Amino acid sequence: MAAEDPPTALERAGDAIPVAPEGFRSGFVGIVGRPNVGKSTLINRLVGQQVAITSSVAQTTRNCLQGIATGEQAQLIFVDTPGIHKPHHELARVLVANARNAIDAVDAVLFVVDASVPLGGGDRFVARLLAASPLPVVLALNKRDRQPPDCQPLDAGYTELAQANGWSCCKVSAATGAGLEALQQQLVAQLPVGPYYYPPDAVTDRPERFIMAEAIREQVLYQTRNEIPHSVAITIDRIEEAPEQTAIWATICVERKSQKGILIGKHGSVLKAIGTAARERIQAIVAGKVHLELFVRVQPKWRQSRRQLAELGYELEA
Repeated sequence: MAAEDPPTALERAGDAIPVAPEGFRSGFVGIVGRPNVGKSTLINRLVGQQVAITSSVAQTTRNCLQGIATGEQAQLIFVDTPGIHKPHHELARVLVANARNAIDAVDAVLFVVDASVPLGGGDRFVARLLAASPLPVVLALNKRDRQPPDCQPLDAGYTELAQANGWSCCKVSAATGAGLEALQQQLVAQLPVGPYYYPPDAVTDRPERFIMAEAIREQVLYQTRNEIPHSVAITIDRIEEAPEQTAIWATICVERKSQKGILIGKHGSVLKAIGTAARERIQAIVAGKVHLELFVRVQPKWRQSRRQLAELGYELEA
């Protein structure tokens, strides 16, 4: 008989949440921006460890995930949202709706842009959504490490956007960590005085089953590059825990038979590489030995079906 799901990090932390000191600030910060501007890399930096998967492929984030950063004077709960863009299929509509809903449920917004390229239509699209909101916004000019020596013309468009909307602005690099201390200070200043929402050592609100699936999906994106970036979903079918190891059975769902062949690879080489790398990530999560069995299933047009999206674990609007 299969064991119950492993406990979440919050469950392992216990129920005891300390009383916050006087003047302690806390709240939820929605991280928004167009796809592939470095939102997930930034949340991992701010939290101090990897809680969100990263990839050079746009629209890597699919569900709103919370990363928790706790210091002596504040607790920031970062809500990592899918990139906001104009949707072209049902999955994209679900992702954009989730991102917009997340904005409605936070105390402040961190608007992330790629400052290595000029301000564009995608950034303006997001800015119009935020301008209609009463929430305080901090504009993070990310990828400062990729800017040319004469970056003033690039920065000008973004700083003018911030000034026009009354937003604070900060240049950062999620890749190197530059500017993050100043960014955190700006974000804390936007939050109200409040309690600890989570134990001080918690780093995410997500159960380990979700983090396991994301670890596998990250390796699918890495190993297959641009061949099947958005046509893949992961289900964790079974987890069995024993003193010597944790056994996990997972399925990788794709839309076409040709994609299944790409995922498996010659003599199973690609699937083996995915499994090996994902197992190492999951072993770090569970702090123990892991046996990982991967299967590949063709599920045609799953991105177009709300029913199939729900079955695959995506959070749908009512």
